[in-house]
Amino acid sequence: MAEQVLQKFEVVGNEQRLDVFLTKRLNLSRRAVWRLLESDLVELDGRTLSLKAKGEKLGVGSSLTVKPFAHLDKILPQPDLALPILQVGKGFVVVDKPAGMPVRPKTSEEGGTVLNALVAQYPKLQGVGEGGLKSGVVHRLDTDTSGVLVVATHEDVWLELRAAFSEHRTEKRYLAIVKGVPEAEGRLELPLKVTQHSPAKVSVVKDGRNCTLSWKRTEIFRNASLIEVKLETGFLHQIRVMFAHLGHPVLGDEVYGDVSELAKRQMLHASSLKAIDINVRSEPPQDFLAMLTLFR
Repeated sequence: MAEQVLQKFEVVGNEQRLDVFLTKRLNLSRRAVWRLLESDLVELDGRTLSLKAKGEKLGVGSSLTVKPFAHLDKILPQPDLALPILQVGKGFVVVDKPAGMPVRPKTSEEGGTVLNALVAQYPKLQGVGEGGLKSGVVHRLDTDTSGVLVVATHEDVWLELRAAFSEHRTEKRYLAIVKGVPEAEGRLELPLKVTQHSPAKVSVVKDGRNCTLSWKRTEIFRNASLIEVKLETGFLHQIRVMFAHLGHPVLGDEVYGDVSELAKRQMLHASSLKAIDINVRSEPPQDFLAMLTLFR
């Protein structure tokens, strides 16, 4: 990352909102500019501004100073990091996330994630949405889960997509190989809650958030089954926790009950997603297909 210096701007022309002015001059999202204000890094005519000043009108001749902000979490671009792309739209990109690749880095120095690859192609992704090391993230997949993942590259689209996910106006389907033979089809609602952090673990508890999914069994093997799952809500580890609760943990999921020598990771694949202008499918990766071939 290039070393940053103090930046100064003189306001000319028509009266402008502070955050709009800085968004254009610094080539950042408005949310990223708000983070600068929250960090006391912006001065107007020698006066340090706070987030409350985001809508302040700038008069002609005003002088703005922005202190170096390299220490704020930014994603390290990795242009050589391979990442399959399923769809590119106005303000979003849909990727086919490989199993084993995290969605985002945990530190500014970390690489090898979906966002490291994407920010190299879409620099304006920095600061979108929650900003920082979560820039552009609309929803997430576990590190060892493969398949369809959408990332917003524009603030307005991030807001639209987040609303669609939170209001359940999306259709998310997964393929999973689970232990045993569940019912041919069904629907399940359970209260889930994160009960452990680092590493994260979710439990079924009375005061948890009610989460729902439905499934259809598509193939039966010896002591295992292939199922298609439709998520009606989105919660950390939801499919893994709920099927473990049923007594049919996802094959290879050591956290929730299946220590398997056959599977090197949990056999869970995000196979399709429909949301606003997005309608994509992802074929299961080789390790998933190899597991099916072994059972067959």
